[in-house]
Amino acid sequence: MLGFPENSVARLHEYQGKTLLKQHGLEIPPGSVIRTPAEAAEICETLGGRVVIKIQAWVTGRKALGGVQFADSAEEAESAASVMLGMQFGHFPVQELLVEACVPIKHELFVSLTIDDAGRSPLLLLDCAGGSGIEDRAAGVARIPISVRDGIAPDAVKKVLLESDIPDEYHDGIVSAIVQIAETARDVEARSLEVNPLVVLEDGRVLAADCRITIDDYAVFRHPELGIEIARELDHPATMLERIAYKVEQDDHRGTFYFAQLPIEGHESSKGLVGFHGAGGGGSMMSMDAVSNEGFTLANFCDTSGNPSAAKVYRAARIILSQKGLQGYFGSGSGVASQEQFHSAYGLAKAFNEVGLSLPAVIRLGGNAEDRAVDILEDACRDLPATVEGYRKDDTPAFCAGRFTSLVQEDKGPHTSSDLQRAIPEWVGDQAEAFPIEGGHVWINTEACDAELTAKMIEWSSGLLRDDGSGAPELAVDEEEALKADSEFIACEIECLRAGRPVLFVDLPIEGIDQSAAAEGDA
Repeated sequence: MLGFPENSVARLHEYQGKTLLKQHGLEIPPGSVIRTPAEAAEICETLGGRVVIKIQAWVTGRKALGGVQFADSAEEAESAASVMLGMQFGHFPVQELLVEACVPIKHELFVSLTIDDAGRSPLLLLDCAGGSGIEDRAAGVARIPISVRDGIAPDAVKKVLLESDIPDEYHDGIVSAIVQIAETARDVEARSLEVNPLVVLEDGRVLAADCRITIDDYAVFRHPELGIEIARELDHPATMLERIAYKVEQDDHRGTFYFAQLPIEGHESSKGLVGFHGAGGGGSMMSMDAVSNEGFTLANFCDTSGNPSAAKVYRAARIILSQKGLQGYFGSGSGVASQEQFHSAYGLAKAFNEVGLSLPAVIRLGGNAEDRAVDILEDACRDLPATVEGYRKDDTPAFCAGRFTSLVQEDKGPHTSSDLQRAIPEWVGDQAEAFPIEGGHVWINTEACDAELTAKMIEWSSGLLRDDGSGAPELAVDEEEALKADSEFIACEIECLRAGRPVLFVDLPIEGIDQSAAAEGDA
């Protein structure tokens, strides 16, 4: 497997891309990836002669930024590596360097394969003068459509080469290399693959001297060999919570869930860190602006939209609340969502009650069934230490942000991360009935039930429960059907809570956050 370091996103570093090209028959300069200065010296000695040392970070113009150095000896390589390792580009620390043998270059070309969304087909961008400054020469770059069925048209490539100063004797080798590049892009389902430069050496060989690949996010699951842990284009190494959130998204495709932690440097001078939970891209951005304008620092961006399940919203809220140092929880989306808002209300209410929320929360649940959603959220959270307020589409993000400011100012605080650890009912365990659902279990304290409550639970669970004949609830469907009914049972749990009879608990432990599973009796 091609290793992928901590900054796992859907983009591959140079050495990974070159390895893929080599597997498809295209020659690359000899070299190796290193993580310590001593390794740089060792590789330099092994290669012999002059080497080039390049940072492995997704940035353009590396040379101008000090990310490309040359060395003529092991001592020089070790010295250069000691400076380059640990360099910071944006929020990405440089953790690896590529040490390669310098090669005698005669000609350089720019080769890039991308997806032409307008033309709905792959596209080859080709310039016979590669290297830096390609952006300034964009007008002269040839654009050659690629047939999805037949691939690269060699004659179209040769036509461009004939107009250059590259001798004819090298054309076949260049065309062959470009075909190999295209095959690589197709095989790994790349959204883009750039080789800049593709070089012709003095002896006529064609090599890939650089490579950048972006894999289609939706194809990553088909390519475990690439070692891409998170198919997101983050501007920083993926955090533990981002990894956890991505797994949630991959395990539950009901609606969307996007979570990214944001830079919080200097937040001490603001009114505090806020856990943000949006629904719908544009509305979420407007809501983020509203709470930022109030002087708060956003700890994260989160979006649950596309009619997400209550279980998915619950997990999103738990992940948001797992961030340290929060002063409050602010949720607001588009305000005109067609999705049923009460699903989100159930998920939020479960998360807030499970951790005994002590942070003030303002949630704008604008959209379909918003009145019901606000009623569920506020009623289910009425006994929490924190104030939880729900709002509708007619309540603007700015108004909601103002209310949030007031609640934070009234909050006594301070809060610690231990304040937001989930609590599991004492009766959960051997003395309660349980059956599995996706990712967890449902527990019912049947001894605390009666016929009247069971009749209501049948309604609240959408008929998934029935009276067992003694006034206690039991499953009315087979366990296979119950497995997929996590959201229905969350609704039943919250309705039992609202009725003052918390006899049902949906246990959905989140790997990485909840280290023990209550379903196994560990709580």
